[in-house]
Amino acid sequence: MPSPDHIPAGSAGEVLSPYLHARAADFLRSLRHHTECGADTASAEEAARGLRAAARRISGTLHTYRPLLDAAWADHLRTELAWLSGTLAAEHACTSRLVRLVDALARLSGGTAAVPAPRSGGSGAEALAMGAARAGALLERQLTLARTRAHSAALQALGSSRFHAVADAVALLASDVPLGPAAAAPATEVLGPPADTVERRLLDAVAALPMAPAVGGEQLDGPWHQVRLLLRLHRYAGEVRGAEPVLYEAGRALDRHRDAAEAATAAATAARTPRIAPATAYALGVLHADQRHEVESARYAFHRAWQRTAVTT
Repeated sequence: MPSPDHIPAGSAGEVLSPYLHARAADFLRSLRHHTECGADTASAEEAARGLRAAARRISGTLHTYRPLLDAAWADHLRTELAWLSGTLAAEHACTSRLVRLVDALARLSGGTAAVPAPRSGGSGAEALAMGAARAGALLERQLTLARTRAHSAALQALGSSRFHAVADAVALLASDVPLGPAAAAPATEVLGPPADTVERRLLDAVAALPMAPAVGGEQLDGPWHQVRLLLRLHRYAGEVRGAEPVLYEAGRALDRHRDAAEAATAAATAARTPRIAPATAYALGVLHADQRHEVESARYAFHRAWQRTAVTT
């Protein structure tokens, strides 16, 4: 975190408002881009990423600096932005999850990794080769269906009166931030405490992270996901005050952790499909274990990055 000496001069509102104005402008620019994309899928995905990024930054800033804002307004807009960001993220998540799992299946069945022998006996590599194609096809069917549903939900959301109300609120935010009385105080006095609260929560959450083996430890993923969210809030709070993102590498490790954990869950879900062939179930089991190993690798990568660049109290 930057020290108070790095906080710009002026009132807290004079520091906070330009940041929120800029993020609102990012949101509106991405929305305009999305509207103009037409059938250009790649451009639409890029615009949706921009919308999600701007929505997350606005929402995170409203959360951290709520004591300096009109609380009722901040709570309502934050809730609506979380809805929008989550709705828009679902389609991208399905796409990236499918790519990740298919690539992992190709790597595993290509003989570049050691796999355990199936319970029925025989070579694990042979069983995996037999089941990989069907496992990939099953995953593609399930995740493509989920992606189609997510795409329909996103289109419905973007055409809804609820979304238009959110867009109108962000448009107003681009020129006017509903500040509370506390925002009139000097930035050096009142911008620090809300950010310090986020930092303390982050430090406490990291200290409490479970380090049991990730394979078979899906019930322990929750605290890691929470640290990822807190790290994001920490980064956004730093952006308001002009801090450099020193924990970028740690954040990337937690992104990989989230992606691997969710991919493992998708593989496990597919393995529970009724009446699939034993070879298919075996391939999905190997895939699940592979992704849980990726979870463990990401956890160690996070700790290495954290120890190099961790914030201090």
